[in-house]
Amino acid sequence: MSEIKVNSIKGVGASTAAITVNNTDGTCTANITNNLSNRRLTINGAMTIAQRGSSSTTSGYGTVDRFACYFGGTDEAVTQAQVDVSSGTTPYTLGFRKALKITNGNQTSGAGAGDDVQIQTRFEAQDIAQSGWNYTSASSFITLSFWVKSSVAQNFYWYLRTKDGTDQRYAFETGSLSADTWTKITKTIPGNSNLQFDNNNENGLELIFGAFFGTDYTDSGVSLNAWGAYSGSTRTPDYTSTWYTTNDATFELTGVQLEVGSVATDFEHRSIGQELALCQRYFYAMLDGNGVLCENASMYNSASPHFSVPFPVTMRTAPSLEVSNNSGDFAKFEAGSGSTFNTISRGSVTTTRIAAMDANASGTAGNSVLIRGELSTAKVHWSAEL
Repeated sequence: MSEIKVNSIKGVGASTAAITVNNTDGTCTANITNNLSNRRLTINGAMTIAQRGSSSTTSGYGTVDRFACYFGGTDEAVTQAQVDVSSGTTPYTLGFRKALKITNGNQTSGAGAGDDVQIQTRFEAQDIAQSGWNYTSASSFITLSFWVKSSVAQNFYWYLRTKDGTDQRYAFETGSLSADTWTKITKTIPGNSNLQFDNNNENGLELIFGAFFGTDYTDSGVSLNAWGAYSGSTRTPDYTSTWYTTNDATFELTGVQLEVGSVATDFEHRSIGQELALCQRYFYAMLDGNGVLCENASMYNSASPHFSVPFPVTMRTAPSLEVSNNSGDFAKFEAGSGSTFNTISRGSVTTTRIAAMDANASGTAGNSVLIRGELSTAKVHWSAEL
């Protein structure tokens, strides 16, 4: 029997090896670019799902699922929006059709020390703990890749933050981005003996894309590409304020993929149905506007119909109810007649699979009724966000 003994295999003219062999145990690391499934830890990284809507000036979750836009100290609110990726561009040619875009307001008072604009996504601790990343080892890696576009040419600083044990922070930079040009960024991040991820469904890891942080949050002495103890006042090196002080500056993000290993593989595209189900573990838009909420509610007494609503997937934890309260938002139909009302509340039982609900509509005790959204402003949402 013959055998070939090599340290690596590299293509002609390639700068990196396609296969690297561990000479001790015979295992290998391969730079594989085909679309292996179930390796992407980020949910909705292609920004395809936006259950809350396509545009918002709310700080926090407002549009694209699993990605929140937080801002503070601003003179004018930042706008977050799900937008189309322009045809003919890369990443469009790689299958990306949507992006998360933030548009700066007019910050007339300048860059304040306490001002900030950031995009953030969070991961359950158990998903990191069970990912296969040996996170306490400096020779085990995760790789982050994404596409970014800024209307202002500058360098940005971003960071990872762990949440279990003593919080740790890993800051890195994009390098100088060219204005209005999509750029792919790849960062390979080692483990560290100080990292901890508990095997539970709580917030274990945060990934923060900062458009601007004021000096209350930054320090010139922060080391890049290294783990260190997290502090709210030393998150990244000091920021250039150009983007923040440019009226209506924009910032776009798509193709966010965090995966185990030292090599960035091609983005794992999932179907809309798969991505929506993953998002609904954290947020479920049950009703927006006109539509049936429940067909088989019953009048518990003469003043309150009771009904239950199942969730399409098991939610992360028993969710909180977000409901509109406008006059006439909802309607009750009983024995051929209808009436409007404006209050729906969560009942005494809410689990990760189903919720009991109450309404304040009068009727005949014991009768079956239908509950629906009557106006375009009607809203019933459930949130189990990290």
